[in-house]
Amino acid sequence: MLEFRGVFKVYGRAGGRRVEVLADLSFEVKPADLAVVVGPSGAGKSTLLRLITGEERPTRGAVLVDGVEVGTLRRGRLARLRRSLGVASQGGALLTDRTALGNLTFVLEALGASRAEARERALEALTTAGLASVRNALPHELADGESRRLVLARALVTRPRLLLVDEPTAGLDPGQSATMGGLLRDAHARGTTCLVTTRAAELGRALEGRVLELAAGRLRPEGDLA
Repeated sequence: MLEFRGVFKVYGRAGGRRVEVLADLSFEVKPADLAVVVGPSGAGKSTLLRLITGEERPTRGAVLVDGVEVGTLRRGRLARLRRSLGVASQGGALLTDRTALGNLTFVLEALGASRAEARERALEALTTAGLASVRNALPHELADGESRRLVLARALVTRPRLLLVDEPTAGLDPGQSATMGGLLRDAHARGTTCLVTTRAAELGRALEGRVLELAAGRLRPEGDLA
């Protein structure tokens, strides 16, 4: 499903200051796995995600999704790859002029779903996320925890094979964090392959997935949590 093979990411030009953000990353996330990358701010977690989506290319090594090397894809194939991913970023921008329901139906209709199918699937996703009661609210009318769940619901509504989630509980209180954790566990239980990045080690333990520790750009496998 997802594989990093000896990946390095260096910023900077020859002759100038060079910053090694990621160094010799090698790991694999198999279909239906749940992997949690835990590390402090600046550890390289966001760069790791951008390499998967093709927003960045490795300086050396290879990132593969379903056996295809992301860094070699041209614009058209890269766009198709991105449409197959579910991405819930920490600051995931919602459409401010559309309701919670409208944010989800917009994505589905853009991918070719009929209006009726898009509405049905969007309502199902909102119900699963505990947002059915606010389906007609605009993003600015939602509480922070609700907005975060809506971003996750939007990533899941397309039924992606691979879900990428960046800092899902950052800034949330313990109750909201527990809710987000439950939604991620449920998505994984339904067969979605998940890769979650977080500063919160306790989230890694709560998700009961495979934990990878990232520090100063280097990855140390931790194995399954007890």
